[in-house]
Amino acid sequence: MKRIILLFLFIYSYNVGAQTPKPPYTSSKFEQLDELLPTPNTYRTGDGSPGPAYWQQKADYKIKVTLNDDNQTMEGTETITYYNNSPQNLNYIWLQLDQNRYSKESDSYKAETFSLQNRMSYQFVSWIFGIGSENGYELGNIRDAQGKALEFTLHKTMLRIDLPQPLKANGGTFTFSLDWKNKIRDADKMGSRGGYEYFEENNNYLYEIAQWFPRMAVYDDYNGWQNKQFLGSGEFALTFGDYEVEITVPEDHVVGATGVLQNPNEVLSSEQRQRLSKAEKSDSPVFIVSPEEALANEKEKASGTKTWKYKAENVRDFAFASSRKFIWDAQGVDMNGKTVMAMSLYPKEGNPTWGKYSTRVVAQTLETYSKYTFDYPYPVAYSVHGPIFGMEYPMICFNGGRPNPDGSNIERTRRAMISVIIHEVGHNYFPMIVNSDERQWTWMDEGLNSFLQYLTEQEIPKKAWAQADYPPSKAYPSRRGPAKNIVRYMRSDPRYLVPIMTNSEQIQQFGNNAYGKPATALNILRETVMGPELFDFAFKQYSQKWMFKHPKPADFFRTMEDASAFDLDWFWRGWFYTTEACDQAIDSVRLFQIPGSARSAESAAFTKINFEYPSAEELIKLIEQNGFQLSETEKNNLSADKFYYELSLSNPGGLVMPVIVQLTYVDGSKEMRRFPAEIWRKSPESIHKVILTDKEVISFDLDPKEELADIDTSNNAYPRSKDDKDSRFERFKNNQNE
Repeated sequence: MKRIILLFLFIYSYNVGAQTPKPPYTSSKFEQLDELLPTPNTYRTGDGSPGPAYWQQKADYKIKVTLNDDNQTMEGTETITYYNNSPQNLNYIWLQLDQNRYSKESDSYKAETFSLQNRMSYQFVSWIFGIGSENGYELGNIRDAQGKALEFTLHKTMLRIDLPQPLKANGGTFTFSLDWKNKIRDADKMGSRGGYEYFEENNNYLYEIAQWFPRMAVYDDYNGWQNKQFLGSGEFALTFGDYEVEITVPEDHVVGATGVLQNPNEVLSSEQRQRLSKAEKSDSPVFIVSPEEALANEKEKASGTKTWKYKAENVRDFAFASSRKFIWDAQGVDMNGKTVMAMSLYPKEGNPTWGKYSTRVVAQTLETYSKYTFDYPYPVAYSVHGPIFGMEYPMICFNGGRPNPDGSNIERTRRAMISVIIHEVGHNYFPMIVNSDERQWTWMDEGLNSFLQYLTEQEIPKKAWAQADYPPSKAYPSRRGPAKNIVRYMRSDPRYLVPIMTNSEQIQQFGNNAYGKPATALNILRETVMGPELFDFAFKQYSQKWMFKHPKPADFFRTMEDASAFDLDWFWRGWFYTTEACDQAIDSVRLFQIPGSARSAESAAFTKINFEYPSAEELIKLIEQNGFQLSETEKNNLSADKFYYELSLSNPGGLVMPVIVQLTYVDGSKEMRRFPAEIWRKSPESIHKVILTDKEVISFDLDPKEELADIDTSNNAYPRSKDDKDSRFERFKNNQNE
């Protein structure tokens, strides 16, 4: 029968008009991305892998820092050993000075634009008038390993050190030191990625310290030095290395940090160490510092200091948190035979939500992300509650979501806390391990991470500890990931849209563009375009190829195609390089039946085609005249009671996507037909598609499960209904309010 259908459609095309693009043929939607992607070479290959000559630099740090709880300042000294693994000698090196962003001399401050309002927040006023601009670094004593002063140039948020002699290629090393001081920002009032929170009740502080020391910029095969000024949105490009850090704080403070604590006997009590050992073997949180102990700490301040020593290997950054208010709990997570410690630090103000959820969510995040990428390679993962709502660093992250002062909690706050913990812990994978350049491409970490956050959120209702609030019968209400959730953004005013492939500092609608849209694109790619099996294999290949390396967009695009046998250039072009939206429409439907059929369609909803051949016999004769010899069975099949529907489809949104059609039959049953995006390859604006059925169809619906982020569903059904008109009016009203 299949052969007969093909023969019939061949003849049918001559009678209804063959579908061909209108000249001149100008569509580039399915052209390859070759002209947009860098040429493969020995550093980065055509299959998206690091090449045989791939190299990257390394920077090791030894840091001693003191946190002054009396005036909220820090001062420290650091020694950096920089390894030049590149094939070129280097005459100078660049460091990032993130705190200088707050100086009035920074491009971040000077380039900011404002509109004055009658009522303005403290944070807004502080930016306008430069309050807190003194929070830049005080640098001193920049010297080489022999103590000799080094020549340097301070350029806003970047520091260039001129080397006494060229640093040799392919393994040369250079060791130098510098001292610095800076003030810690009031994160509640002034906003930042690190800072302090003040608790007036007991005159206590909680510190979340990030971007606090001068750090090496990245030098790679793609950019040379990534020394673009830090303006605020484009975050970081950083070099992997090993850290030894000594943190001196008030003696009653609890410190959590990147890495593994090296001196527990000096800073923890015997009982606390025993609790840690118990937590390693526990599958639920165990208190290391109980709520009662934390409450006692914050009521009676100690006068001395303690130094917490941490060591971390193969990380790209270092952050820490410190407070006498911290409750500390932990549990072990089995990672294929290796125990990873999931931990949380939070003040009493975080309870009851934090004690119930935080560490369990950390553990769940590690399990789900590892399933789709690689086993979590680090020994610990902290979630810390304080003034920073969401910020990520290796092995530690800062998260918000605080219950009401009376301990009650609304669903929205609880969900925000769970989601932000998943997101920030998930950043350990992207970009802390798969180390993309955030200064250039925000989507490579935020978008990929938001996609995996969605997959992890959907696992929450399956966990017994979460089912009181998130029963298995209901999906977790994810904000980003489902296609329908990005529709409002995709149909917003084109003046405020930019492609995903836009530099981090030029992005408009930052959250939608860098987080939501790429996460949705990947979800559609997985669920609708490729299928989970092929997608998951390719995504894992990318993740594992680029562990502890520096990937670029082309490496991701090429790996996903190479590992799946999917030509996805049309997908990358449409979703990542344009602002086109999906809007597919059924413009008309025509019905044809072979002459002489025993059943005649009853529906008057579709135009019926008057075929010029009066009978099946005439049709058979025409087929045989075109050189096809039919068997008796094939001839009989041509007279079968079949229905042929010609759908006229258009693509007013411009974004080419698969076509998903639901057929509703006269008996009430439904069937889904799926066609790949290549259906548009020769005519991306409009096409005809003939669908053969055994039963009569009464209606056709495009994308009934909202898989494609179609921005106008009023043209998706045929025949049109009153509901379509009503929904179109509702969308019009919504657009006026956006």
